[in-house]
Amino acid sequence: NAAHIFGAHERTVNGVKGVLFNVWAPKALSVSVVGEFNKYDGRVHLMERIEDTGVFELFIPGLAAGCGYMYEIKRQGKGTTRKLDPVSRQISSVPITASVVSDENMPDSYAWNDGLWMIKRKKEAGKKKPVTVYEVSLTDWLKEKSADELVDFVKQEGYTHVCFLPVAEYLNEEMNGYSTLGYFAVTHRTGGSDAFKKLVDDCHNAGIGVIIDWNGAYFGTEVKGLYDFDGADAYGYLKPSLEKHPEWDVVTFDYKKGAVRSFLLSSVLMWLNDYHIDGIRIDGVASMLYLDYGKQPGTWTPNMYGGNENLEAVEFFKHLNSVTTGRNPGALMIAEESTAWPKVTGKPEDDGLGFSLKWNMGWMHDFTEYMKLDPYFRKGDHYGMTFALTYAYSENYILVLSHDEVVHLKCSMLNKMPGLGFEKFANLKVGYAFMMGHPGKKLLFMGQDFGQLREWSEARELDWYLLAEPEHQALQNFYRDLLHLYTHNKAMYEQDTCMEGFEWVN
Repeated sequence: NAAHIFGAHERTVNGVKGVLFNVWAPKALSVSVVGEFNKYDGRVHLMERIEDTGVFELFIPGLAAGCGYMYEIKRQGKGTTRKLDPVSRQISSVPITASVVSDENMPDSYAWNDGLWMIKRKKEAGKKKPVTVYEVSLTDWLKEKSADELVDFVKQEGYTHVCFLPVAEYLNEEMNGYSTLGYFAVTHRTGGSDAFKKLVDDCHNAGIGVIIDWNGAYFGTEVKGLYDFDGADAYGYLKPSLEKHPEWDVVTFDYKKGAVRSFLLSSVLMWLNDYHIDGIRIDGVASMLYLDYGKQPGTWTPNMYGGNENLEAVEFFKHLNSVTTGRNPGALMIAEESTAWPKVTGKPEDDGLGFSLKWNMGWMHDFTEYMKLDPYFRKGDHYGMTFALTYAYSENYILVLSHDEVVHLKCSMLNKMPGLGFEKFANLKVGYAFMMGHPGKKLLFMGQDFGQLREWSEARELDWYLLAEPEHQALQNFYRDLLHLYTHNKAMYEQDTCMEGFEWVN
């Protein structure tokens, strides 16, 4: 694991206790370790370059866990910059954003109590189980309610899993955590490493699996992050046409570099191993698979065969999914993939990508567009509800009504529905019932179960007060009943990846 080799680790060298620092910055002219201990003076602790490996190393006596630090990197023709450690286990937010020395070789500060869950998960790996996911922004939830309330709520409603929007450290609030700053650090917004572990532990003891969103497609342009790390963008591409995403202020990872692949794989394994996570939902898979994703002709570089497939990303997925599911039986690897790329959930040995599940974005689009129509106009658009059955068994799908569908002027699920107030509730109930009966696992974003009126914003809490209104409470009760109907009847899930599990009734 890259985090065991790189980063800052407490060590004893020749009888002297201190911290050993290692960082990969292949094109840097020089690298120093800076912090309060040397008044952030880059001249004091210059690191030693280890031959032609691109790695810089330094042992500093007297430092210990809890010490804040950064790397000061001198770059060819680009001056000097200070960067966070890419494999920081902890990033401080006050008073200055800095990496914090931690040592995973020390006994785990958190004592896990989910041994029975982990054994059960391993034993039941591969079995056909119901999967209903409550997607939640943990940081938003914690603004108004507690972690304990979350566990109680998810259990009471009847979900089998909870999926958290990114919990790795980030700065950019507007991107809801998807512009990752620390790939190995839990965001301070969750209360820290041990608090997040306790939440996962409590979920497991309540019979709830935990999935986290993880972004291996791109990184942000924050000055302290991976962007332009060593003056030649160690983690991204050198060619601007491949580097910058055209719609967001982010840079795509360069999967050709072994160090980059190792970095990303190590991050996923850390979440699975150290935090007992049950599933990783990878964001933006399509943007990783296609070199021309979102780009105009002439602004991207084809692969060696002249095509638009990112061949290195394909191989990365095959390796990532083989390693993660092989080492963690029962863990789910989930792709948010919006195109018709073949065999996303196929086995790598059959030229598949090896994911456990794929978000069914086609179903989501057709379903929401159909449900928006006034019933009078639906008669010419019934294919919007039936078309997904023509490809429902080509992948292992999860039907999703996620946060993406209720942000940026897209309306809440309730306000997508046509008609007057009571008609909106009736439409949404029948829509949810249709979703529950359709082949595929299920996912719903928080607030949509009780009919949130406003679209979601990371700047405010959910409108829980609506549950005082009878129609909102009735909608939540209805969705809860659907969840229990689904999880308690094998016919609803046991054969939802094969044609034998579904039959039309006229």
